Parts: sequence; structure tokens; C-alpha cells
Amino acid sequence: MTFTTEQMRFWSPEVRELEPYVPGEQPRIQNVLKLNTNENPYPPSPKVVEAVQAVLVDHADALRLYPDPDATALKQAIAVQQHVDIGQVFVGNGSDEVLAHIFKAFFIQEHPILCPDISYSFYPVYSQFFAVQTRKVALNDDFEIVVADYQQPNGGIIIANPNAPTSIALGLDAIESLLQANPDSVVVIDEAYVDFGAASAVTLVRQYENLVVCQTTSKSRSLAGLRVGFAIAQPHLIAALEAVKNSFNSYPIDRFAIAAAVASFEDQAYFAAQCQKVIHSREQLVADLRALGFKVLPSHANFIFASLPGRDAGELAKQLRESGIIVRHFNQPRIDQFLRITIGTDVQNQRLVDTLKQQIAV
Repeated sequence: MTFTTEQMRFWSPEVRELEPYVPGEQPRIQNVLKLNTNENPYPPSPKVVEAVQAVLVDHADALRLYPDPDATALKQAIAVQQHVDIGQVFVGNGSDEVLAHIFKAFFIQEHPILCPDISYSFYPVYSQFFAVQTRKVALNDDFEIVVADYQQPNGGIIIANPNAPTSIALGLDAIESLLQANPDSVVVIDEAYVDFGAASAVTLVRQYENLVVCQTTSKSRSLAGLRVGFAIAQPHLIAALEAVKNSFNSYPIDRFAIAAAVASFEDQAYFAAQCQKVIHSREQLVADLRALGFKVLPSHANFIFASLPGRDAGELAKQLRESGIIVRHFNQPRIDQFLRITIGTDVQNQRLVDTLKQQIAV
């Protein structure tokens, strides 16, 4: 919907200039194969469903009363699973909210923050929203993050690892080099997809006072519909995030989300098994697409980034949609000939491959 300048006179000047984040499409039509928003193709642990149902059965005041503002049970479950102290855990309403608090708490500085030029598209949105100076650092020709390029004056660094939408991951040695080269800046490692084969920087938190690791339950734990994210850092950084949260929304996570996430963290066997299924399916899909002539970047995520030389990616995405399959196409410089494809079940992936075979043959 478009509004006139006269109608927008009531808006704050800053809001008139905002360019909001555009989420992946959530189609309302039936029988669509949805491979565009990196949701997990498998349901959450059965124990999650039991825990959500138990909230209403066991707590008569579940809807009438506010939830625990500190989500202590959830923080404790995360601390146990991640092998950290509870004082090193911060939780929020999805990792996007956690990232918003991170930008507010740490990145409003004299120098610009640094982030990759091709990365999660919420970063520039938050930079604009919070008036954070931002300098984009170019990926190399292989779409890799070059850590040495971040050795310049900055007010903070944020990197998605594995990176999105490219799916490529940095090793812990590279992250350590980044931390050591920037001891006076907060370095944020956004690990939304880390459980699908990358090494988590949580193991470095005790050593580095400037490190914040952000994760989500939306991808690997199949809880995108409940919105639970968290950050892990040393207590002095967690305290800043808590101050921001309690100045914005002191009850960010509802009772059902807390119960569901706790149950998920307590069922590690189910979690690990589902991640391995996605990883196995990813490797098979990569092999199948390469056999069709696609260039596929090395992935440590639950999605792949692929291009087909000689075929326009936007046109391929359009043809797939006409066949009932939705993938993500970014019409942006350097990546406009790539498709981001979420890993589905083996059956779903085969449907994608069969459809592409037909399209390529035309």
C-alpha cells in the first residue's frame, strides 16, 4: 500500500526513510513446495508438543498471568546444552530481536561497524533503524569472508557464520584471528545455521571478552513458529543486552515458547538426528544439482546457493514457481544469478531435481 506525503506527515521523519526487511514469501496457496525460507522440513521433538500441551493442562493461569520475564528455565536449559554458565545466556523473541538488542547495546559508536557486503539482509535494516554507521566489506571472488580485511578501525563487527545467503562457513581459527585483531570492538558471530555442520564459536566465549554468539531455535530445532533466539557472551556483555531488553520489552518470550524450547534443548538425541538427516539430504541435493551443471557453493547450512551457467536465475525461479516450487532469488549485484534453495526432505528434493531436469531440457 502506498501513502501520500500528506498522509505520512504524521510519521516520524526517520520512519519515512526506513527500508524495511523483506521476509521470504509465506504462500497461502495449497500444494506448494516451499524451499525459500530455510525452515526445517522435519517437525520438532515430540517432547516439544507434549510440553506445550502441558502448559494449559498443568497451569490454570497460563494465559492470565505474565510469563517469567527472565525465562530462567530456558536460560538454564541453554546453559546446560551449550556448556556455559546461566549468567552467560541472553534470550529473546527470535534471533532477530536479539540482534536488534545487540545493535542497540554495542554498535552505536564513533567508528562504523563492519559486515560482509553479501550477508543477512537484516543487518543494513538495523543499521538504518538505529542510525549505526556501517561499512560493508567485500567478499572475495569465491564469496568467502576474508578475515584480514576486517583489520581496520571499527565500532564493532557482525558476521553470519555460516554466511547467508552464500552458505559458506568460517573455521574457528579464522574467528579467533578476527577476535584477536579487534580486542576493543564487540565481535558478533550470528550462528543461525551453525548446527548443520559448522563449528560454533561458543567454545571461544570464555577466552574472549569481546565475543557475542547469537543463535536461534527456528532452523535446527524446528521452532520457527514460536520465535526463540539467544545470545551467549561473558556476563558484562549479557548485562548490556538485559538493560536494553528491559527498556524495550521485559516479557519477550511467552510461556508456551519457553516450555517448547526447554523441551527441545532437553531432547538432544532427536535434535542431532534431525540435523544429520538434513545434512545427508543436502549433500545428495548438491551432487544431483552439480550433475545437472549447477555451480553450488560449499554449504554448512540447511540451504544451498546455486547458479546454472547460461541460464538466468530469475527466470529459473519464475519457472519453478509456475511448477509449484518456491525458491529464493535475490536481485542484487554479484548474486543475481544464484538461487538460495532450502533443503527439504529427500522426496521434496527429488521433486525439485526432476522439475529442474524438465526445465533445463526445454
